[in-house]
Amino acid sequence: MVPEPWNRTCLPPVSLGDTEIHGESRIRLCEGAMTIGNIVHLRNLLLAAFFLAIFGLVVGCGGSDAAETSGDASGVEPASNPSDGEEDADDGEESEADDAKDDEEAVPVEVASLVRGPIESVLRSSANLEAENHVQVFSQASRLVRELLVEEGDRVARDQVLLRLQDEEQRNALTKVRSQLDRARREHERQQRLYDQQLISEQVFTNATHELEQLEIARSDAERELSYTEVRAPIAGTITARVVKLGDQIQTGQHLFDIVDFDSIVARIYVPEKNLQALRSGQKARILAQAIEGREYDGVVKRIAPIVDARSGTVKVTVAVGRQPGLLPGMYVDVDLVTATHTQAVLVPKRALVYDDDEVFVYRLGDDRRVERVHIEPMLADKRFVEPRGGLAAGDEVVIAGQAGLKDGARVSLPGDEDAEEESDAAAEGVAARTAG
Repeated sequence: MVPEPWNRTCLPPVSLGDTEIHGESRIRLCEGAMTIGNIVHLRNLLLAAFFLAIFGLVVGCGGSDAAETSGDASGVEPASNPSDGEEDADDGEESEADDAKDDEEAVPVEVASLVRGPIESVLRSSANLEAENHVQVFSQASRLVRELLVEEGDRVARDQVLLRLQDEEQRNALTKVRSQLDRARREHERQQRLYDQQLISEQVFTNATHELEQLEIARSDAERELSYTEVRAPIAGTITARVVKLGDQIQTGQHLFDIVDFDSIVARIYVPEKNLQALRSGQKARILAQAIEGREYDGVVKRIAPIVDARSGTVKVTVAVGRQPGLLPGMYVDVDLVTATHTQAVLVPKRALVYDDDEVFVYRLGDDRRVERVHIEPMLADKRFVEPRGGLAAGDEVVIAGQAGLKDGARVSLPGDEDAEEESDAAAEGVAARTAG
C-alpha cells in the first residue's frame, strides 16, 4: 500500500509507450512495482548469504591444507589411515584383555589334600528298641497277697518266687491226700502179696490198684494248687512293672508283673528289597540313640525274614543289640548296616562336594592358582567322606570352602597367599578407618 502522506493527485503521470497513466492507476502501478522490488531484494540477500557460505568453506579448506603443509614442514607425522586405526584398536583390545586377565580378582578359598584311608558303605534305618523276651505275669489262683518279694528294677532268675499268697487250705489238702496215699500204698502192697499167692481174686487186686492211682492223681492236683500260691518268674530278666500290692485280694488271671530280658533287646528294621543281596546273618551294625549323643553301640544281624512285604517292598531284618549301658526298650535309634568296607580308598571330604542337578563335582586346585571342575561318581560314603570311582588321586587338593559360585578355570587365593594377606590387611584398615570416623 502507498503511505497515507502520499498525495494521490500529485503523483506525476507515468508513460508506457504512447500511453500515460494518471491517478489510481498510477498508485496501483507503484504498489506492484514495490512488491517486485521486495522480491528482488530478498533474492539478492539469499545470494549474498550463499556466496558467504561458499567463501567460508573455501577459507576453511585452505586453512586445513595449510595446517597439513605446516605439519609436514615441521616433522609432525600426519594422521594415520583407517587401516592403521583398526590395527591400533585391535592392539588396544588385546592389551585391555591382558590387563583384565592380570587384574582378575582371585576368589578366596580353602583347600584340603586328599588322603587314603578306610571307608564303609552303610544302609541307615530307624526303629524302636524292643525286647524279644518280654512277659506279663498273671495270677493262677484267687487268694490274698501275703508276701511281696520283688520290686520294680530287680533282676530275677527263672522260677524265682515273686510273691506268695495265702496257702493254708492248699497245704492241708495236700497233707490229707498224702496221708491217704500212704495208706493206699501199704494196702496195695498187701494185696499184691495175696494176689501173688492166689489168695484173692484178680478183681480185688485191680480195685486196690485203681484206688492207689486215684490218690496219686489227687496228690498231684493238691501239689499244683499249692504251687499256685507262689508266683514265680517264667524267664530271667528285670522287673519293669509291679501292678499288685501287699494285702491285695487278687483274682485268677489278674496281671501282677512285667519282666523284660534286657539281653534280648533287638531293633527290627525294614530294608528295601533292592538291597537284599547286601544283607547276611552276622553282619555288623551300628546303633545310634538320639537320646545319647556322641556314642555308638554295636549290633549284629540276627535274622533276615525269608519273604518280602508286597505292600512296602521291604524285608524285615532283626538286629540283636543286647544289654548295653544306656539302651532301653522303647528308645528310638538309628541303625547303620555296614554292607561294604574299603581300607585304602581315596577320601574326598563331603564339604568339597558341589551338587548340580543329579551330578556331583569338586573343584581341584591346578597350576597358577586356578581350579578345575571335576565330575565324580561316589562309590562308598560315610558321615564325612565319599570314595569316588575315579578322576581323583591321593595328594590332589580340592576346595572345601568358598566353592559357591566358582567356575571352571577361576582364579583363587589361599589363606597363606600374599594377595590374600594384603586384601585382609586392606579390609582391616578399612574397618579401622570407619571405626575412627
